[in-house]
Amino acid sequence: MSDHHIELTINGRRHVADVEGRMTLADMLRDDAGYTGVHLGCEHGVCGACTVIVDGRAVRSCLMLAAQADGAEVTTVEGLAEPDGTLHPVQQAMREEHALQCGFCTPGVVMTLAALTGGNEKPTEEALLGALSGHICRCTGYQGIRRAAKRLAAGTAGAAA
Repeated sequence: MSDHHIELTINGRRHVADVEGRMTLADMLRDDAGYTGVHLGCEHGVCGACTVIVDGRAVRSCLMLAAQADGAEVTTVEGLAEPDGTLHPVQQAMREEHALQCGFCTPGVVMTLAALTGGNEKPTEEALLGALSGHICRCTGYQGIRRAAKRLAAGTAGAAA
């Protein structure tokens, strides 16, 4: 197979790679770029564990080819917190609501919520909860995740519970 030369920005850093035409973005992020916060579950776009933000939109990276990300701005869960360790509001809400158990689904959930809360418009609780319907939590930690989404919709992440 022929290689594709791609250049993209991952978490604010330029990344250059030669990838096979069939390589998924998930595999490139994990294996080539070292961003192991991108989790691979079903590899069919069903579980949501591999969700990243590509050009401002939540994307199942197991369904996107790496070559399709050429020129894109990609954010993984490793790129959300500030360099000084300050958590992103979604991460803070998840922490405050104890919204993880084993942690396998957490990066995908966080990235979906971050994509929705990252724009100028404040998403509704219904929109946030609806977006979560595409994620599978093997530990059934849904209640904490739902509370975190409600906290985000209310704008109370980081406030006392």
